[in-house]
Amino acid sequence: MATQTARLLKRLRNDFQLSIITLMGLFGIIGISPYAVYRLLHGNYLVGIADTVIVLSTLFAVLYAWATRDTVKPGIYLAGVFSLGATLIAINLGVNGLFWIYPLILFNFFMVTPGKALLATSVVLVSLVSYALLVPGSVFESHYQMISFLVTCMMASVLSFIFAFRTRNQRDRLQLLAIHDPLTGARNRRAMNEELKIAMASHRRHSDSYGLLVMDLDHFKQINDRFGHHVGDQVLVAFVELIKRCSRKEDRLFRFGGEEFLLLLPNTGLEGLHTAAQNLLRSVQQELETPGGGVTVSIGGAILHSGEHWESWLQRADECLYRAKSEGRNRAVIADAPGHPDKLAANR
Repeated sequence: MATQTARLLKRLRNDFQLSIITLMGLFGIIGISPYAVYRLLHGNYLVGIADTVIVLSTLFAVLYAWATRDTVKPGIYLAGVFSLGATLIAINLGVNGLFWIYPLILFNFFMVTPGKALLATSVVLVSLVSYALLVPGSVFESHYQMISFLVTCMMASVLSFIFAFRTRNQRDRLQLLAIHDPLTGARNRRAMNEELKIAMASHRRHSDSYGLLVMDLDHFKQINDRFGHHVGDQVLVAFVELIKRCSRKEDRLFRFGGEEFLLLLPNTGLEGLHTAAQNLLRSVQQELETPGGGVTVSIGGAILHSGEHWESWLQRADECLYRAKSEGRNRAVIADAPGHPDKLAANR
C-alpha cells in the first residue's frame, strides 16, 4: 500500500498537468457536490442535474487522465463541461449564479492552453449577454450591472491569460532545460533513461523494433589538450549537428558523457543498424574536422531483444563500443545477439 501511494505521488510530481487536473477535479467535486444535493432536495432539478453532470464528468475525466496518461483531452472536456454548466446555472439562477463565472475563468486557464481558455470564456460571456438581451431581467437586473459584470470578467480573463501564458512559457523552458544538454542541444541522460524505458515498454507491448548506437569521439582529450576546450566544445556541437543531419526525424540523440553520445533508432532491425552505423562512420570521418585534422568516432550497437531490460540493452551496446575502441577505433561493433558481437569496420 505504501509503495503504491509513493508511486502515485511520484507520478503527480513528475506530471504537472496531471497534478493540476487531479487537484482541480478534487476541488470541483468537493465544491459542487453539496450544491447538487441541496438543489435536488429543494426541487431545483435543472441546476441540480447540471451540478451532478459536472461532478460525474469531473470524476470521469480525472480517471481517464490517470488511466491513459492523456491530459489534453480531459482538460478540453472539463473546460467545455464546466463552461456549459456555469452558463446554464447563471441563466437559471440569475445574479446568484454569476458568482460561478469567476472561478470558471480561473479553472479554464488551468485546464487548457491560454488561447483555448480565453475562447471558452468569451463564448460563455457572449452566451450570457445574448440571453440577457433576449430575455431582459433574467440574468442581470440592469444594463449597468451587465456592463460591470462584463468589465470585471474581461479584466479577470486578461490578467489570467497573461499569467497563464507566462507560466506556460516558463514551464516549457524549464522542461526543455531539464532534458537537454545546454552545450550541444542533444537530449541529456535523464531524457535518455526515460526514452529507453519507453522503448522497452513499446517493444514488450507491440513488438516494435529498436536499435541503439553508442558513439565516442576518438582521442577527444587530445583535442582539448592541443587546441583548448573552446575548440573541443565546437567539435561536440558540430558532431551533434552532423549526427542529426544524417539521422531520421524519429531517431533520438542523447549526450550522456563528455564526448559519449547515444542514438536511439525506432523501427530498426539488425541490417538497418549496420547501415546506420556505416553511414555515421563515413560521414564523421569525411566531414568532422579540427585545426589539426579530421576526427573519427567509435561505435557500439545493439538491437533490443524480447524480454531484455533497457539497462542490459545499453550495457551490450556499451561493451561493443569498448571493443571497437580496443580494436583500433574508427569502427563499429554491432551485437548480433547477446554475447555474440559482429564487427563492422569503417571504410578506409
